[in-house]
Amino acid sequence: MNKDTGFQHALERRWSLRRSSLICRRPDENRDPVSFFLIKKNGNDMIDLYSMATPNGHKIHIMLEECGLPYRIHHVDIGKGDQFKPAFLKISPNNKIPAIVDSDGPDGKPISLFESGAILIYLASKVGQFLGETDREKYTTLQWLMFQMGGLGPMLGQAHHFRIYAPEKIDYAVTRYTNEAKRLYGVLDKQLANHAYLAGDTYTIADIACFPWTRSWKNQGIDWADYPHAKRWFDTISERPAVQRGVEVLAALRKPLVDEKAKEMLFGQTQYNKR
Repeated sequence: MNKDTGFQHALERRWSLRRSSLICRRPDENRDPVSFFLIKKNGNDMIDLYSMATPNGHKIHIMLEECGLPYRIHHVDIGKGDQFKPAFLKISPNNKIPAIVDSDGPDGKPISLFESGAILIYLASKVGQFLGETDREKYTTLQWLMFQMGGLGPMLGQAHHFRIYAPEKIDYAVTRYTNEAKRLYGVLDKQLANHAYLAGDTYTIADIACFPWTRSWKNQGIDWADYPHAKRWFDTISERPAVQRGVEVLAALRKPLVDEKAKEMLFGQTQYNKR
């Protein structure tokens, strides 16, 4: 069994166990920027998900699993530059994953969305879950979602970059972003000392947004012993079946970032070329 066949067999088995209504087809090199995709047997309306196994991608993978919505996966290989292709830029003009196209939009027509926070709000509104029931609950959820979008995600991303990926070690940057990571975990810990979840006693998109970023705690210089309430929250969410399924989505296609061309795609001049 060659590598491609072995991967395909494993993929088919994994998804057949999880979604009897889905079948897997082999990669189609002519579909842009799709590396593989899943198609519902009956061809009913479903969500097209353009993503990769990153913290931001996993937010939407988890959310779709939690919502039980049928979706079709399109792997966007950001190490190869799929995010810069015209077909992808049409739905994600900021050339970032994830993005979705929902064939059954609010007015019954297709709608495309980029930015993971916007997608989480959209999906929560679509299914009437994970956002809160009262206006107060919704605003509380949204403020913690914005905490992730504006703080936790970007700052932990900088910690990852300067601690692991930067071509040269800059002590100032490593110290600055490691300390900021610790401060943000402290914010989480303080909130979770008095609440089961970030927005209160109910699991919401705020938790779904924050959780994937905390999975790389070791790379961020974090010791869970310093944040016992956040650790309790982390363990609780980790045990959710939908979360366990969500973090597996596309995980087999993620490779260690050691290729210089991939690093250039992600961190070099290619990012800044005018398109």
